[in-house]
Amino acid sequence: MPKKIAVIVTDMVEEIELTDPVRAYKEAGHTVEIISNEAGKVIKGKNGDELTADKGIDEVNANDYDALLVPGGFSPDLLRINPKNGAFAKAFMKAKKPVFAICHGPQFLIETDLLKGKTLTSFVSVRKDLENAGAIVKDKEVVVDGNLVTSRTPDDLPAFNREALKLLQ
Repeated sequence: MPKKIAVIVTDMVEEIELTDPVRAYKEAGHTVEIISNEAGKVIKGKNGDELTADKGIDEVNANDYDALLVPGGFSPDLLRINPKNGAFAKAFMKAKKPVFAICHGPQFLIETDLLKGKTLTSFVSVRKDLENAGAIVKDKEVVVDGNLVTSRTPDDLPAFNREALKLLQ
């Protein structure tokens, strides 16, 4: 059954960590919506690519989606500025819906206050933040803890996508 996946992102996203999973989801028959601070926002990636947000955070509800993707780059840190973004992610975590976060993406999930006891991985520079939030951090290409799938870097995308697609079945 096709799923509807929210991608929460803003400027300075690591483009491949967005485009590669989105391609994999669409190829598997799922739909994807890009969510940012406002609908129509032109999001400028870390490497100069641009994409446009489908919806703004004020017009979405986690109940309307089956899963959440949080790409990396510096976008996750910038998303933390708006508490509505964290509340959106928290709703997925509380409902035990699949949440996929790569690179710096898990750092954004600290805003949910739901990482205590969760096992995950991330880019090396945010691991201490995750540990301080109570997470158990592993240095592996992909870590699955219930509904949460995390990876470290773009090199881990094949494993990240594989595990995400398993949860979307």
